[in-house]
Amino acid sequence: MSRSRRANKPPTASEQLEELLGYPWPFSGRPPKHDLSTWTVTDDWPDPVPVTEAEIEVFEQWFGDLFDELFGSSDP
Repeated sequence: MSRSRRANKPPTASEQLEELLGYPWPFSGRPPKHDLSTWTVTDDWPDPVPVTEAEIEVFEQWFGDLFDELFGSSDP
């Protein structure tokens, strides 16, 4: 007698989560769409936004090539 195809597959993420939690995950499928017209966006950042030298160095290290391409190289 052949075994079902499902028996040969690893458990799904939902099945693994249920096993971990001990109860089924309460949300099946996609999350509900939110009515964005009810959202409130608040900008409470100071002007100008404070940036440390360390943060600038990180961005220059990771995105330096992109910045050079977009804004031109600072090399003479």
